[in-house]
Amino acid sequence: MPQTFDLLLKGGTVVNHDGRGLRDVGIAGGRIAAIGDLAQASAGRVLDCTGLHILPGVIDTQVHFREPGLEHKEDLESGSRAAAMGGVTAVFEMPNTDPQTTTPEALEDKVRRGRHRMHCDFAFWVGGTHENAKHVGELERLPAAAGIKVFMGSSTGSLLVEDDEGVAEILRRTRRRSAFHSEDEALLRERRPLRVEGDPRSHPVWRSPEVALTCTQRLVRIARKTGARIHVLHVTTAEEMQFLRDHKDVASVEVTPNHLTLAAPDCYERLGAFVQMNPPVREDHHREAVWRGVAQGIADVLGSDHAPHTREEKAKIYPNTPSGMTGVQTLVPLMLDHVNAGRLTLERFVDMTSAGPKRLFGIARKGRIAAGYDADFTIVDMKRRETITEKWIASKCGWTPYDGVTVTGWPVGTLVRGNLVMWQGELTTPSRGEAVGFEEALPDRPG
Repeated sequence: MPQTFDLLLKGGTVVNHDGRGLRDVGIAGGRIAAIGDLAQASAGRVLDCTGLHILPGVIDTQVHFREPGLEHKEDLESGSRAAAMGGVTAVFEMPNTDPQTTTPEALEDKVRRGRHRMHCDFAFWVGGTHENAKHVGELERLPAAAGIKVFMGSSTGSLLVEDDEGVAEILRRTRRRSAFHSEDEALLRERRPLRVEGDPRSHPVWRSPEVALTCTQRLVRIARKTGARIHVLHVTTAEEMQFLRDHKDVASVEVTPNHLTLAAPDCYERLGAFVQMNPPVREDHHREAVWRGVAQGIADVLGSDHAPHTREEKAKIYPNTPSGMTGVQTLVPLMLDHVNAGRLTLERFVDMTSAGPKRLFGIARKGRIAAGYDADFTIVDMKRRETITEKWIASKCGWTPYDGVTVTGWPVGTLVRGNLVMWQGELTTPSRGEAVGFEEALPDRPG
């Protein structure tokens, strides 16, 4: 008897944990129902994917969507619209909002704001602080919590736990993998005079490789002492990558497209504070070391660190300029261009943007194309050549450091739980975002 589906993806090349090949995908009830030759099947809708690659939905595990409190820069709707336009099907959003996401009530408020308003699925990192350290074990298991996020070095906002004992108190109580912004706050204070007014090129001088490495070494020591699992965000230095290679049993590693694509001093000379971020974009030998980390498997996941600010804020005189730039919408096209340039394979890209997040954070029913999983797909045209423009950027701030950059490889479709959210550059479905589920924080079974 012929199978019947709600939606059938026909004729595309599926790229997955078992390699790549021409396969159809049948979707029913928002889940993947069948994979293979489905020529005899019928469906309410058929999507012709001939010549396209069907990837598991890209999961961006580090974004700042600024809501609540900073909506003049971004909000959950506009940030998720940018995600969907760029082929991203789920995001983990950061806690340095106003108020900060450090309580059950603040987390619940974000979930309420996001549900059926965001265009992609979502989870929220909960900020770890001295004040809530005793409760992080309960906080990390709340619905929609991605885990605990700790700032050991100051960045945008006031979340900060810089002392070893404060970090240890948090890690002693966590059971899931906690994420860290790893820059040494004491060294940052000491090196502050190295900032040169009006010269963003001094940003990586102030926030030097030593600042990052010192903190990461401290963090790994504390993780070992407390028996905790840690996730080091946006690793930027050759020294850290070499160090973390020997500590993969406790530490996972994130890298960003920005640190794989841009290099100092050229990017600062071209774009000034518009490429200022923490940790900073560094010289080319650090960029090459981050690429080696990708090639050697030391780097586990890609996160965009999407952190928008307005043009007016970024146009101020350094160092009175905020750190951060847009990135969730450009993650996929930038990395596909690197795939086409031979810097990594498409399978490795899938590993770092879907299978990797699932593996590290225990995401339920996402991260691979398999029967029973959510029907989340990033559909891409590997041959399509496009120029990134600010007109295309859906983020509320409306700018990108990659304006005018031409890439080969482009996201043409975003499906979230079987809903075709974006197709050929147009949003096609009203926002239906839901909270991501996690294996270590599933609801109690009834009875």
